[in-house]
Amino acid sequence: MPDDTKELSRMGRFLPGLTVLRSYERSWLRGDLVAGIVLTALLIPAGMGYAEVSGLPPVTGLYATIVPLLVYAVVGPSRILVLGPDSSLAPIIAAAIIPLAALDSERVALAAVLSIEVGIVLLVAGLLRLGFVTDLLSKPIRIGYLNGIALVVVLSQLPKIFGFSIEGETPIDEIVDIAQGIAGGEVQWLPTTIGASCLAVILVIRWWRRSIPGVLFAVVIPIIVVSAFGLTDEVPVVGAMPQGLPTMDLTGVDWGDVVQLIGPAVGIALIAFADTSVLSRTFAARGGYTVNGSQEMAAIGLVNIANGFTSGFAVSASSSRTPVAESSGARTQLTSVVGALLIVVFLFLAPGVTAYLPSAALAAVVIAAATSLVTFSGVGALFRVNWVEGSLAIASFLGVVFLGVLQGIVVAIGLSFVAFINLAWRPYRTELGRVPGVRGYHDITRYPEAEHIEGVLIVRFDAPLFFANGTIFDNYVKGKVREARKAGRTLHTVILAAEPIVGIDATAVDELVELDDYLLAHDITLILAELKDPVRDQLAKYNLMRDGQPRFDDSRFAPTTGAKIDEITGQWRSDISPTPPLDGEDR
Repeated sequence: MPDDTKELSRMGRFLPGLTVLRSYERSWLRGDLVAGIVLTALLIPAGMGYAEVSGLPPVTGLYATIVPLLVYAVVGPSRILVLGPDSSLAPIIAAAIIPLAALDSERVALAAVLSIEVGIVLLVAGLLRLGFVTDLLSKPIRIGYLNGIALVVVLSQLPKIFGFSIEGETPIDEIVDIAQGIAGGEVQWLPTTIGASCLAVILVIRWWRRSIPGVLFAVVIPIIVVSAFGLTDEVPVVGAMPQGLPTMDLTGVDWGDVVQLIGPAVGIALIAFADTSVLSRTFAARGGYTVNGSQEMAAIGLVNIANGFTSGFAVSASSSRTPVAESSGARTQLTSVVGALLIVVFLFLAPGVTAYLPSAALAAVVIAAATSLVTFSGVGALFRVNWVEGSLAIASFLGVVFLGVLQGIVVAIGLSFVAFINLAWRPYRTELGRVPGVRGYHDITRYPEAEHIEGVLIVRFDAPLFFANGTIFDNYVKGKVREARKAGRTLHTVILAAEPIVGIDATAVDELVELDDYLLAHDITLILAELKDPVRDQLAKYNLMRDGQPRFDDSRFAPTTGAKIDEITGQWRSDISPTPPLDGEDR
C-alpha cells in the first residue's frame, strides 16, 4: 500500500469525519441541510432547558451543544449521532455542582471542570479498550434508573409550570413541596396555562406525526404571544442570551473541588457511554455500517474535554434528537455541523429573542423530553418474563428517588452485580433423560416421556462453578442421588453434562472433591462429560490426588454424554439412526 494511502487510512481511523467527507455524494446534501435546519429547532430549546436542569444559566446549554456537534462530526465514528445536553445526565450534573457553589459563574466553572474529567475518564477508557465496563449497567437496572431520572427531571420543572418555587432537595421533598404549593393556592394560572398548553402541543404532535417538530411550535408561539401582549412582567421568562461565543473561565475552582468531582465524573462517564453506545450501534446498523465501541468511547471523551474548555458541561448522545435528524433525511455528520453553525448565527444575530420565552414553555420542553425516558411497559415486561429482573428495575428506581441521583448510580451498579451473582448463584439445573426418537439427552421436566438409563443419573448445571454456587451444586447432585435411590434405582454412575460450566474456582473444586468422595462412598463414579478443555486444564492445575493416584484421570472424562452412555450400555441407540453418528455428535 502506498505511503499516502496508508496515511489516509490512519487518518480515517482517528478522524472518521474526514473519511466521509472524502467520499461525500452530492445527493446527500439536501437531506443533510434540511435535517440540520429541523434539528436546530430542537437543539436550542433542549440545550437551554437541560442547562437549567443542570443548575446552570440557559446559554451554557447552547455552548454545550455547539462544540460537541462540531468535534464529534470530525472524531465520531457514527454518521448521524447527535451529541449534546441530555436529560439522563443533567440531574447528575446538578447534584454534583450545586452543593459546591451558589453563584452561576462558579457553577459554570465547576461544570466545565466536571466535563473535562468526564472526558478524560472516557478517553483513557477508550484507549485502553474498556468499552465492556458499560455492561455494569444491565437493561433492568438502566430501565429503573432512567425512570427515576425522568421523575427527578419532571419534578424539577413542575414548579416552573405552576409559577412558584420550592426548596426540596430530594424527590420526596419536592413532591411534598409541590403538593403544599398547590394546596396553598400558590399556583400562577398564566404560567400554568402557557406551560400546560405547550406540553399538550408537543405530546399531541408527537403522537400524531413525529416528523413535525412540535417543540418548535411550543417555543415560537409563546414567544410571539408574550411579545405581542407585553407579558414579560406577568410571567417569568428565560431572559436574553449573551451575544457571541463563550470564553473559558475556571475562576473559583480549587483542587478540593476537582477531587470531589471525580466520583460524579466516573458515574456520568459510565451513563454517557452506556446511552451513546446503544444508540450508536442501533443507528449504525440501520445505516449499514459498524462502529467500534472503544473508538466511540474515546470520541465522546474528546468531545467532553473540548466542551469543558469552552464553558460547556458533560454531554452524551441524544435519544430524542438523533431520531429527528434521521427522520428528517440526515445522511452524514454535515447535519450536526449545520445545526451547530445555525446556533452560532442565533447567538450573534438574535440572542434577545429568548427575553420573551416563558420559563414555563421551556419547562414543558424539558418535561416532554423526559417522558421519553419513561418505560413503564418495559418494567411490566420484565416482571412477566422474570420477577427478579423486574424487582431490580424497581429497586434501581427507588434508589434514585429515595437516595438521590449520585447515590442512585452506586445503587444501580451494585444492583447489577447482585443480578449477576443471583443468576450465577442459583442457576438452572436439571436431570437429563433419553427421549425416544430425539438425539441427545434432554431435560426431564420438559420431556415427561424421557427415560432413565439403568444405573445412570445424568445432571446438568447451567453456570460456572465458583464460591457462591459450589455448595448448591454439591447439594443438588447429592439430592438427586438420594431421590433416585428412594425411587428404587440402583446407581453406579453419575454423569455431569458439563458443557455449560465455563470456569471453576478453588472453593468449587473443594465442593467437587467432597461430592466425588460422597459418590465413591456409595460405589458411584462421577463422570465429567463435554467439559471444555480450558476448564479441564484449570482443574488439572489443582493436582487433585486420592490414595496416591490422580483423582480425575482420563477415565473420568467423556467427550459427550451420549458417548459415555454407549460405552456403559455397550450398544448404539437404535431409536434414532441405523448407523453410528458422526464423530463428536451426541447420541
